Amino acid sequence: MKKNLFDDTGLKAYRAKRDFQKTKEPKPHVGKNRSQKQLLFVIQKHDASRLHYDFRLEMKGVLKSWAVPKGIPMQRGEKHLAIHVEDHPMDYAHFEGTIPQGNYGGGTVMVWDSGTYEVMDMDPIAALKKGKMHLQMAGKKLKGEWALIRLKPRAGEKESWLLFKGGEDAKSISKKKDDESVLTGRSMEKIAGENDAQWNSSRKSGSSKKTARLPKNLNETEDEDLNPWPSQKKTSEKIFNDAPLGKIRFVEPMKCRPMKEPPRGKDWIYEIKFDGFRTLALKEKGVVQLLSRSAKDLTARFPEIAEAMEKLPFKNGVLDGEVVALDEKGRSSFQLLQTSNMPGEPHAPLCFYAFDVLNLDGKNLTGHPLARRKQILQNLLPLQPDVIRFSANIQGDPQQLLQEVRKRGLEGIIAKRADSEYEPGLRSGAWAKIKVINEQEFVIGGYTLPKGSRDFFGAILVGYYKNGQLTFASKVGTGFNQALLKSLHKEFQKIPQDKCPFVNLPEKRTSRYGQGVTAAEMKRCTWVNPSLVCQIHFTEWTRDGHLRHPVFLGLRDDKNAKDVKRENIL
Repeated sequence: MKKNLFDDTGLKAYRAKRDFQKTKEPKPHVGKNRSQKQLLFVIQKHDASRLHYDFRLEMKGVLKSWAVPKGIPMQRGEKHLAIHVEDHPMDYAHFEGTIPQGNYGGGTVMVWDSGTYEVMDMDPIAALKKGKMHLQMAGKKLKGEWALIRLKPRAGEKESWLLFKGGEDAKSISKKKDDESVLTGRSMEKIAGENDAQWNSSRKSGSSKKTARLPKNLNETEDEDLNPWPSQKKTSEKIFNDAPLGKIRFVEPMKCRPMKEPPRGKDWIYEIKFDGFRTLALKEKGVVQLLSRSAKDLTARFPEIAEAMEKLPFKNGVLDGEVVALDEKGRSSFQLLQTSNMPGEPHAPLCFYAFDVLNLDGKNLTGHPLARRKQILQNLLPLQPDVIRFSANIQGDPQQLLQEVRKRGLEGIIAKRADSEYEPGLRSGAWAKIKVINEQEFVIGGYTLPKGSRDFFGAILVGYYKNGQLTFASKVGTGFNQALLKSLHKEFQKIPQDKCPFVNLPEKRTSRYGQGVTAAEMKRCTWVNPSLVCQIHFTEWTRDGHLRHPVFLGLRDDKNAKDVKRENIL
């Protein structure tokens, strides 16, 4: 099996192509790891056997590199093929000049753009290995969101990825700026004419070894072949990625970008934001499986949903939606959903609000605009509200809609571009969530001893992951009844640990809001393995990074602890 070059964090391939007795190129030196918020990107315009752009991202002290024949996509949804090439040393980010013809990469090189980048929602190396990188870039020419997605490998070809534009359209670049170096201000012609930095590689003209170059057919590739999820074509079985159970496979749901203000305009549609479990309903040959956003099987937990889904008029398909429990006013309630299966607790009516269809009887619909997908979905569902319900578009000014949902005690609204394609696993900005109630997931890292008449424990200690480390956010002592205290304490006994899992504890003094944990307070805490995720309601974040008036709502077994981060509202 051909080795994936991303497994090599050194510069072996770079070294093998060069003779450093003859070349002025930087020697292969792996730099230091730096903060993820200071990572460098550089794009070099390279006029070799054919004009292309070299897209490079700093990771683990080297520049991970792709060749992009058609240039950087600038319009939202535009996608260009990107061929992975060997890692380059960090010093290469400043190279601008000419490589003599007959040598590897012979031609003119310009530093077209440079700046810093972040991988959103994930560690860069983890995203790289997963094959999906959602990038926030801040350069001199490029600002905004792009994504890199690895394509299904083809025998005998280099590893191919897609570089595509997420979020909003990029600011257009004039012809003059497009031919201007951000390093020296020179044009390609001037760089070639001044010929001031010639690099030679060990590859000689006429060598018996084959010269590495871009495949001839790159510019001839049709858009149909640039599907970032090529395995989704032709049959319903092939739409999914990794199979957790049986033959039915999973595709990671598209995500919403948190925003303070709702986007406006005729291009946007609005839906109610539900407070439940995001769920994919996968139906194959009439058999239904319910999977959470992290691919956990929820079928046995919600058998009434699966049974109702089996009665819908299609044999194969994938619906995206939310399993919710309804209170007496018909509002979704996460607390009711959490306690609905507990002995002695009231059983609230459950339903599945469907808001998207990804595949129907073998036809992949992810590339269709959302408005069309919702039309198809609505035709599949019962006209009267039942266990399976259609998440309808709500009309009106978004600010007035927010006022109305606040008045009714709902969580918020979802805004979606009517023309948006379904982008599995991405938070591209085509979908946005606007909350009027502050709730989010947190990871439980410990608990305090009970006081007074309370049994089992006093408060839980919760946090979120930042740069791969668990950061303490708050003590939470309200929202528990006796049944919850008992069931949670039972779970804690399964995952004890001696060491405090929070990187920012102890704190020097108790917070003015009563949520701080000092060294003295830590002696009265019991620590647990940070694997349980819970939902917390709160009024706001305090200035010292704690939660004001936090209330426990319930455990979330549909989310992985490592994915829990503080929600950044734009």
